[in-house]
Amino acid sequence: QVQLVESGGGLVQAGGSLRLSCAASGTIFSINAMAWYRQAPGKQRELVASGTSTGITNYADSVKGRFTISRDNGKNMVYLQMNSLKPEDTGVYYCKASLKRSRFAQLTDYWGQGTQVTVSS
Repeated sequence: QVQLVESGGGLVQAGGSLRLSCAASGTIFSINAMAWYRQAPGKQRELVASGTSTGITNYADSVKGRFTISRDNGKNMVYLQMNSLKPEDTGVYYCKASLKRSRFAQLTDYWGQGTQVTVSS
């Protein structure tokens, strides 16, 4: 079994910063990409940032220059440093890992339970 657990969400004023963490645990052979998604009330879940095991990163246009994704491959963790937060960044942030549970297993996506980020104006 694989578990992803997010932490670090909370309430912050506009212009402030938060750092989200996500830890993957369980039977894991290798992790390819790890990513952060968010879902605002009444909206679809959207990709915020992703990072591969080789360090390639990708960001949504709305967060470029403000958010930074980083990984600790040895600890199976991914982080999201969020600076200059805006009220429109409010939502539930989810961690996703694309991983293999054994050498010959298929690549499978696993999701965390989400952590709430609220940015007040």
